[in-house]
Parts: sequence; structure tokens; C-alpha cells
Amino acid sequence: MTHETVDTTYPILEYDPAPTALIEPSRVIKPLETMPEYAVMCFFQEVIDKTCRQTNAPVIFKTGSEIGSNPIYSIEFEGKHVAVLHPGVGAPLAAAFLEEIIALGCRKIIAVGGAGVLNRDLTVGHAILPTSAVRDEGTSYHYLPAGREVAPSAAAVEAIRQTLEQHHVPYVEGKAWTTDAIYRETTAKIARRKAEGCICVEMEAAAFFAVAQFRGVTFGQLLYGGDDVSGDEWDHRDWINGRASTREMLFWLAVEACLKL
Repeated sequence: MTHETVDTTYPILEYDPAPTALIEPSRVIKPLETMPEYAVMCFFQEVIDKTCRQTNAPVIFKTGSEIGSNPIYSIEFEGKHVAVLHPGVGAPLAAAFLEEIIALGCRKIIAVGGAGVLNRDLTVGHAILPTSAVRDEGTSYHYLPAGREVAPSAAAVEAIRQTLEQHHVPYVEGKAWTTDAIYRETTAKIARRKAEGCICVEMEAAAFFAVAQFRGVTFGQLLYGGDDVSGDEWDHRDWINGRASTREMLFWLAVEACLKL
């Protein structure tokens, strides 16, 4: 890239389209023969623990970071193997784990997690299908040229949609707002995101979608409504504790959708 084509106003806008990096995942991580092409990146650690314990799912690889080891399990569902792992929290770590499972051999991936809602009518546990993500984080700008939004794979969106409808699960579709700073969701910014059509806020979708586009893999995400940030005061709504059945149901819906790809 020549100097003239680089916007140097802000470092985050200095996008470099070079296909390889100094630490290129495919060069430092060898493909794993036992790695399924399907993967579910599940934010619900308790669901991963319960599922893999009950099914005696083997650990086929261990990735990780300074916060510790992050095992990748292989479960069997309807005669097919699906890799299951926690994505970490926040765009940089989640993107790194996605890069690593792609290098290991995954090609069809669904993430499942929770999100804050920008509409209080979205009750706790209500399924949300992101059709795009507003890029208010930093990671996606290293994978795609600067832009306001990024979309998941159309095939993944359709697979999730079909799965939810087949099981008669009520859901809404719309834009997610991906942010790096949960403690900087100001009332003015929330109003701005609502005005442009965002229905929920989370920390990883834009990065996930950008990595998937850059690497040419199929990726979609399923969320559920959690805390409410739409009013003058934050309402936690106890969106994690006591939601075991919802979180477990969404995990298996994600697995089923993934295998439709």
C-alpha cells in the first residue's frame, strides 16, 4: 500500500489489506485432523461444562491466553461432530480465538451469547438474530476497510432463522451495537445507536463478522436479551442467574443451526 492510499489521520483508519501478517495463524497453528468443520462458540461457560461432562466430550485442543487455558471440545449431534469452546470476552480475544479455530480447520461457525437490549420490550431471554453490527470497536478495522457496519454470513443468518422458526422460538432481527467499553455506554450514545436501528449492545459481533469475511468462512450469531440499557437508569434484570434453561436451549439451537450450514 502506498503512502497516498493510507489515511493517517487516526491509526485505527490505517487499514492494510495485506493477506498475511507477521504472526499468521496458518503458519503458527497446524490444521488439526480431528477438528470438525463445524464449531459453536458459546459464551455460557456453565452450559459448556454441563454438556461436555454429560456427553463425555473429549478435549481435542487447548488454546488460551494469559487468563488461562481454553479447551476446545468435540461433541456429537445427529451423527456429526461439532467443536465447542468459549470465545472469551471482548472483541480482541474473541477474534483471536476465532482465528485459531479457523486455522485448526473450522469453516462453519455459530456464536451464541447474551446482549444488552436497547428496547425494554425485549424481555430477558428473548432471542435476537443480528443481521449486522455497528463497528464501535477496534478489532474489525484491522480486517476490513473503515465502515459503519459489517454483516454476518447470509447463509448463517438463514440457518439460524430456520432453526428458530422450526422450534417456534420467538425472535427479533436487527442491528447489534458492538462496543469495547461497557462503562462508556452514555445516554447520548445509546440514543444515537437506537436512532440508527440498533436493538442490542454487545462486545464481539462486529469483530466476529469481520474476521469471518476476511478469512472466507461462514459465521453467524445468536443472542438473547439481557440487561436493559434503554432507559435513564441501567436495569440488570438478573439476566444471567436463573436463566439456565434459556441458555442451554439457545446453545442447542446454535448447534442445530450450525449443522444446517
